[in-house]
Amino acid sequence: MRADARRNLDALTDAAKAVFASDGVDAPAKVIADRAGVGVGTLYRHFPQRSDLVVAVFRNAVEACADAADDLAARNTPDAALGLWLQRFTEFVATKRGLAAALHSGDPAFEALPAYFIGRLGDALTGLLDAAAAAGTISADVDAPQLLRAVADLCHGSPSPEHSQRMVALLVDGLRYRATV
Repeated sequence: MRADARRNLDALTDAAKAVFASDGVDAPAKVIADRAGVGVGTLYRHFPQRSDLVVAVFRNAVEACADAADDLAARNTPDAALGLWLQRFTEFVATKRGLAAALHSGDPAFEALPAYFIGRLGDALTGLLDAAAAAGTISADVDAPQLLRAVADLCHGSPSPEHSQRMVALLVDGLRYRATV
């Protein structure tokens, strides 16, 4: 891919991420293209269907969240890395509220995304959970899919991102407490 095409692609996915977060996944294509500094034709050249753009934004966000696990693990204690990553995941879930309806719409373009989401983020979280359990700082009887679901459930019923962050912090405190009991 040419450098200018790569820049346009990156600008479009960044713009779509911001627009989806503020206006939802049904925001007009022109709003996304304008924010990216490109024409609508460029948007459709890269993403012929709306679902193509939704998938790209979702996959980029999943990758960024999953990749953060290694960085956090390298710079923090296992316990701290787990807590920080769960807060990062909480932000991810909070900004993807508009995408949830699209992902569960029955559109075949989205069929593979739930398994991708659980697999990629579950693997990242499993490494953090294993390290913290080995260090004896959290309970060892929680698995990644359970914890991902618990955080998502806390976020979906929350009135604000700040409230979600607080609820997840309490959840992490519970994991720590159970390690000492």
